[in-house]
Amino acid sequence: MKVAIASLTALLLAGCATTPEEDPVQIRLDDLDARVGRIDRVVSNNSLVQLAQQIEVQQQELRQLRGRVEELQNDNAKLRQEQRNLYADLDRRITEARTATPAAPAESAASAGDEQAQYDRALEQLRARDYEGAADSLRRLAVAFPNGALADNTQYWLGETYYVTKEYDHAAAAFGRVLEYWPNSRKAPDALLKLGYTQLEQGNRAAGRATLQQVSMRYPGTDAARLAAERLARTPAQ
Repeated sequence: MKVAIASLTALLLAGCATTPEEDPVQIRLDDLDARVGRIDRVVSNNSLVQLAQQIEVQQQELRQLRGRVEELQNDNAKLRQEQRNLYADLDRRITEARTATPAAPAESAASAGDEQAQYDRALEQLRARDYEGAADSLRRLAVAFPNGALADNTQYWLGETYYVTKEYDHAAAAFGRVLEYWPNSRKAPDALLKLGYTQLEQGNRAAGRATLQQVSMRYPGTDAARLAAERLARTPAQ
């Protein structure tokens, strides 16, 4: 009896000392879970990389847009400044024209007075920026007094009116008439200068530059020559 009890005790102790065998299903589940974890990390990392790339592309596009906006703002500022300069120059020339009107030739006093009155009225309209009214008045004046004392001035200011309103073909024709019919006029340097400006605005850079170069050669030391040189410096050949 004692022997049997001892044998049973030894058997139980031996069973308790033996490590139970691990469950193969659990092992596979643990391995699968580890793999899924690794896949999640890879996917997460790839998503972060793609997101970073997208952000970089958007930031680059934003920088380009900001650069374009700055360019447009600068262009707009330059355009406004050019317009202010144009109006200031126009006002200055009108003032000079009114204080330096040439004496009337051997026409009747009434005719000369009518020409001067109409001329002054047209300049007032131009100063007031009533360009349509000024152009109409100057055209009427040119027809009424084709050989008047102010005929060259009339054609010049008609060209200026067309230039301001961007009617460049008409402006070029008016400035050209000053140069053709009154080559020795006080308005000839300014007419040649503005003809060069007009050609540039028409997109004919070669002709515009050539005309501005003529201003410097024909009328050195004048304001027209100075302005022509400044415009040439801002207008590359190509």
